[in-house]
Amino acid sequence: MIAICLSGAGASAQQAASLPGDTTLPSSKEELAALAASETRTYKYAVPDYFSRPKQSAFKLSPDGKYFSYREKDAAGKRHVYVKNVVTGEVKKILEEGKELIRDYGWVNNTRLIYIQDEGGNENYHLFAVDLNGSNNLPLTPFDKVRVEIVKVLKDQPDYMIIQMNKDNPEIFEPYKINIKTGALEKLFENKDAANPISGYDFDKDGNLRAYTKQQGGTNYVLYYRESAAAPFKKIKETTWKDTFTIIDFDYTSGNQHLAYVLSNLNSNTAEIQLYDLKNNKPVKTLFNNKTYDSEGLVTSRKRNYEVDYYSYMGERSEIVPVSDTFKKLYAKFKKQFGDYDFGVVSKTDAEDKYLLYVTSDRLYGKYYSYDAATDKFTMLLDLMPNLKESDMAEMRPVKFTSRDGLTVYGYLTIPKEAKDGKKVPLIVNPHGGPYGPRDQWGFNPETQLFASRGYATLQVNYRGSGGYGKEFSLAGSRQIGRNMLNDLEDGVAYVKTLGLIDDSKIAIYGGSYGGLATLGSLVKTPDLYVCGVDYVGVSNLFTFYKSFPPYWKPFLAQVYEQWYNPESEEDKKIMEQVSPALNIIKITKPLFVVQGANDPRVNINESDQIVKSLRSRGFDVPYMVKYNEGHGFGHEDNRIELYKCMIGFFARHLK
Repeated sequence: MIAICLSGAGASAQQAASLPGDTTLPSSKEELAALAASETRTYKYAVPDYFSRPKQSAFKLSPDGKYFSYREKDAAGKRHVYVKNVVTGEVKKILEEGKELIRDYGWVNNTRLIYIQDEGGNENYHLFAVDLNGSNNLPLTPFDKVRVEIVKVLKDQPDYMIIQMNKDNPEIFEPYKINIKTGALEKLFENKDAANPISGYDFDKDGNLRAYTKQQGGTNYVLYYRESAAAPFKKIKETTWKDTFTIIDFDYTSGNQHLAYVLSNLNSNTAEIQLYDLKNNKPVKTLFNNKTYDSEGLVTSRKRNYEVDYYSYMGERSEIVPVSDTFKKLYAKFKKQFGDYDFGVVSKTDAEDKYLLYVTSDRLYGKYYSYDAATDKFTMLLDLMPNLKESDMAEMRPVKFTSRDGLTVYGYLTIPKEAKDGKKVPLIVNPHGGPYGPRDQWGFNPETQLFASRGYATLQVNYRGSGGYGKEFSLAGSRQIGRNMLNDLEDGVAYVKTLGLIDDSKIAIYGGSYGGLATLGSLVKTPDLYVCGVDYVGVSNLFTFYKSFPPYWKPFLAQVYEQWYNPESEEDKKIMEQVSPALNIIKITKPLFVVQGANDPRVNINESDQIVKSLRSRGFDVPYMVKYNEGHGFGHEDNRIELYKCMIGFFARHLK
């Protein structure tokens, strides 16, 4: 399912004509600076301590282990890509980040890396590749208004990978095999039926298309499988958007080529990992399940004939379940070394003799370690944020409570030290984006740590519809935007009140994307509960939101109508009017700070503009931050720092 899972004010008149939105609305730099200055106290840690990028980050091992790459930030905040020779220690900058952010990067083979960029946050990602010495830097997909997504890295064909693009039709994606040295493209399959398009492709390790999933009527999904390259694709499974049945990978450990690992909740509430016979269309056995949490996936060993090393799922914390004897021994070593910290394998060599590990917790931003299997030696490579002392950080506590209609709801409470010392503190309710699919999780969160450092507790509620808690919990959120989803937030606040930690008269709400809609909706629905709110790239009007979908969301519209609301139904239309904050603006009586990326393809700037216009027409002072080089959330370091300085100033005005 789609997740809407998120100073331009000085533009000249000539520039403004081509800028998105109403350029007369954003607050001036001076107004935003005054907002930030509302926080007058000095603290041990400043906003940049939490939201500056680490000096070095994003470490990755080359497949042969001879190099590792990383990103290093310069004085201007640009994060360039470097490669270091493990033996000689020689370091070379291979990529220079310019105007556009390098959104992600990684190794494809021993000599070449790929990276992706968009334009100003528009999410039309382009794929590039570069040699490890910085040469042959090539735009692989230089197509206008086209979005590229990576489908499969072909380890046994090191110069090739499989991608998908909406190159021939902006609404649907087709798979291509691409040569990462030359950019040569070969279309592998045609997505011909635009009314019922293919929504996903399943390729095996050799690059053969074995199965695909086709939408049917916008709300159903049909899995087609073929037994060989010469055989036709046959329909083997039809499900609805309410179900999960996804091929994770194919099983290469047996002589039966028709076995695959699938993630399924067709016969269970939570998604479980099954070994599945695609030819005979039946499960062979359930490999892993958890009664409370959805399974997420599995990792195999290419070196050891693709045997399963471990399963994973997200419970109260991230969980790894070792399977193979080899990984059980490794996991025991990792657990002994890192104790109660969360750890994960970032990358490993093809020979599986070297591992790159990331270690973190609710109080530790993160550290990178290498592990040499031959010498059984751990080496700490980098503490990402050594300036943030663990002893100074706040606890993030898993919590659960019962909603007013009897649902068990989970979440997290970050508790400032003042609360542990017996002082009643203000509370910030922070609903996550989505709303369907994503969820909050335990770990270091710079937002909640910043809030805690200023004396605010933060409540993150995984309200109904959030991912990871099974089918029943997910479906309990259907058609509940603006209704029971907001009740879950209110019930979470009621639960926290029973703990005796918070000042009941000082509760704020802040969220991004759907969380912005929840913020606005809460200020409409329960204006007496919250003293203020922050709406970050949030939806305000379901009618205008639907009309502004990017083209590649259009095939999901029928599903949105079932899961959200259907404007073509008179009953739903009335609900949409009731739960669209922009249409109930008269009920918003508390201070609001609005933040928007001008190029946001998910939540159009008009969603924020209409809220600001309406409130200001009623005489409200609404600070409004717009960044014209950002999309659905701020990626530029300077913008992020300014945002949180202003947010902390806004909270200081209204919570202190």
